[in-house]
Amino acid sequence: MQPDTFNVSMDDGVEIVIRHHPKPGADRLYISHGNGFAVDGYRVFWEPLLADFDVVLFDMRNHGRNDATGADGHHYQQMARDLTTVHEKVESRLGRSRAIGVFHSMTSRAAMKNAVDLGSPYDALVLYDPPSVPPQDHPLYEAMRGFELKLVQWACERPERFNSPDELEAAYTEARASSKWLPQARADMARAVLKQGGDGTYRLACVRELEASIYLAALTLDLWPSAEALGVPARLIGADPQGRGGPPTGPANCALAQEGGYDYVGMEGVGHLLQIEKPEECRQALTEFLSTI
Repeated sequence: MQPDTFNVSMDDGVEIVIRHHPKPGADRLYISHGNGFAVDGYRVFWEPLLADFDVVLFDMRNHGRNDATGADGHHYQQMARDLTTVHEKVESRLGRSRAIGVFHSMTSRAAMKNAVDLGSPYDALVLYDPPSVPPQDHPLYEAMRGFELKLVQWACERPERFNSPDELEAAYTEARASSKWLPQARADMARAVLKQGGDGTYRLACVRELEASIYLAALTLDLWPSAEALGVPARLIGADPQGRGGPPTGPANCALAQEGGYDYVGMEGVGHLLQIEKPEECRQALTEFLSTI
C-alpha cells in the first residue's frame, strides 16, 4: 500500500516531504535518520513496524527526498525547531495520536536539543546512538572530539558524484565502517542518498560540506543532558558500550546513560548504524520500551 505523501513548510519556508503509512488507532512513530543519510536507507528497520504502528517517515532538510536549500538553516538550532514544526503540522493534518520520536544520530541530537530548549512535542523519544559529546573535562571528550574531526575530514574528501547507485553500494560494501550493514541496507542507502542529475550521473543529496558542518557542530553544542531534562520518557539505545570494533559513540552513550539516569540499552557488537546492522534487535528495544510507558 502506497503511503500518503505531502509536504509541510518549516518556519523559514523550507519544505519537508512527509510519508504517512496509516494504522488507525495505533501509536504514531516519527522516524528519521543520521547525518548524510536518508530514511529510505533504514527500510530494513522500519518496514516491519508498519504492521503495528502508524508511521511517519521524513528526511531532514537537505537530505534524501527533500530539495536542496543550501547552508541557511543547516544547523542544529533550526533542525531542533523543524522537529516541532513537523510534529505540529502532521498532527494538524492527521489528528492527534500518541507520538514517539524514533531518531538516529544527528536527528537524535536535534531531538535532545529540541526537548531541552523548546520542550519536546513528542510523547516519548527513542534515540539511537546520538553522537553524544561530553564536556571538555570528561575522560571521553578527546575520543569523541577525534571521532568528529575524522568525520569532518572524511566528509569533505568523499566522492560526490557517481555513475550509478551501484557504485556507491560497492563502496559501502568495501568500507570497514559499513561492513556490518545488511546487504539490503547497503543497496537501499545507496539509492536513498543519491539524486540523478540532468547529465545522468548521481550526486549526494546532502552536499558533503553541509554534512561536514554537522559533524563539526557536534563539538560546540554543549549538550550532555540528563534524562530528566528531556521532559518526556526516553530510551537511549547505544552502539557497543565497550567500543569493541566500533566508534566511541558507544562508550560515550553508556557514560551519558549512567550519569544522566537514562533508560538505556547498550547493544553489543554493533556500530553506529545499529538499526541497519541488527534491525530486529533494534525494533525489539523500541517495542519493549513502548510497552513500559
